[in-house]
Amino acid sequence: MLRRKTAFLKLAIAMIGITALILSIFWLPGFVTSRAAEYPDYISLKYPVLIVVYTTSIPFYIALYQSYKLLQYIERKHAFSDFAVASLKRIKQCAVAIAIIYALGGAFLGFQSVLLTSIALIGAVIIFAAFTVAIFAAVLQELLTHALEIKSENDLTV
Repeated sequence: MLRRKTAFLKLAIAMIGITALILSIFWLPGFVTSRAAEYPDYISLKYPVLIVVYTTSIPFYIALYQSYKLLQYIERKHAFSDFAVASLKRIKQCAVAIAIIYALGGAFLGFQSVLLTSIALIGAVIIFAAFTVAIFAAVLQELLTHALEIKSENDLTV
């Protein structure tokens, strides 16, 4: 039963990664180009926006990979291990990095006085989601660390 659940989650991770890759390669450049054509005053921001989005793809894919590894640890009955704690720590760091990159990108656009409401809203949602993932990963990391300490104490008393 556990294998089916982790297989589903692994498939979900793969689908998220593939979808993000397809969108960033095929849809995003056209979308940014059409927005630049629609708003000629903002044409100079085409490449900075693409750079921000593509820069955040690095921690995004690292976090997806760490999530996949975490599921492998769970399948192998190593959920309560230092490896799982390390994966959660990396997921947390990647989520914080994504939030910071988008916040800096939004601040850059704001200082240039070219931050459109729609872009600000999308950025705010991404920042909120990234911080939510970071906090959730931090809570799980703390719980897992505490569980490992208890397990270690129990192993010493037996």
